[in-house]
Amino acid sequence: MAFTLAQISDTHLSALHPGFSANFEALAEHLLAEAPDLVIHTGDVSAHGEQPGPQGGEDLAFARAAMDGLGLDWLAVPGNHDVGNDPACGGDTPADATRMARWEAAFGPGYFLRDVPGWRLIGLNTLITGTGLPQAEAQFAFLEEALAGAAGRRIGLFQHKPLCEVTMAESQLTYWAVLPGARRRLLGLLAGHDVAFIASGHVHQAQDRGVVEGFRHVWAPAVAFFVGDTWQARMGDKRLGYVRHRLHADGRHEAEILPLPGLQPHDIGLMPHIYGPQKPVAA
Repeated sequence: MAFTLAQISDTHLSALHPGFSANFEALAEHLLAEAPDLVIHTGDVSAHGEQPGPQGGEDLAFARAAMDGLGLDWLAVPGNHDVGNDPACGGDTPADATRMARWEAAFGPGYFLRDVPGWRLIGLNTLITGTGLPQAEAQFAFLEEALAGAAGRRIGLFQHKPLCEVTMAESQLTYWAVLPGARRRLLGLLAGHDVAFIASGHVHQAQDRGVVEGFRHVWAPAVAFFVGDTWQARMGDKRLGYVRHRLHADGRHEAEILPLPGLQPHDIGLMPHIYGPQKPVAA
């Protein structure tokens, strides 16, 4: 029998935003009925966990309580709204030691390893890969050891940002993907290992991109909101939902993107009170 894994992403939980919490509760009810063997959250668990002052800590605690309330086994990696973004991306909430310490107090390390029949599941924090934080170097060492010790298991990676938008060779700094320098370092570590897929969130658009340069890329839909076409170019499916992964002990992998009609389709572009006005994309 296959090991069933539900990948959820971008829940943006906060007591300040009951509409996002209602979407999470609807998803939680669905997952409890489905009873997957494991739930993996690929980041932006909280809405404002990266913010200084009490709000950040309150949102992380709120999000942790919500995850515990699932009644299912779960793991999580952080997103930019949990620990801040890679400083090279700019912005006023860079990933730093204070933000990482707050995440660790609420959720533990930003990376994980879980072995299931035929598979090794690895979670990574892609918000710090380009920083000089000690957690970044510790994570690279962890990844190298986890890959080397896979002992014939196929590998599934879970992270907030996709490894690339289109191609591994892209050199521009973007908000949406792992930055080029960190991508090259990660690719160097992954080379020669049986990495079957890379599952990510962050873009608030779902797509199974198939195999791109050796890796299958699966982008999870968001749970809390989408970004309307006025403010974000369309790259995939903007409906809200989750991904069901089936992992077979013989190494086969199935991924199914599952929109949930019961989730309210909040457009963040129409909610400037949450993250500020969104900038329209060029026509």
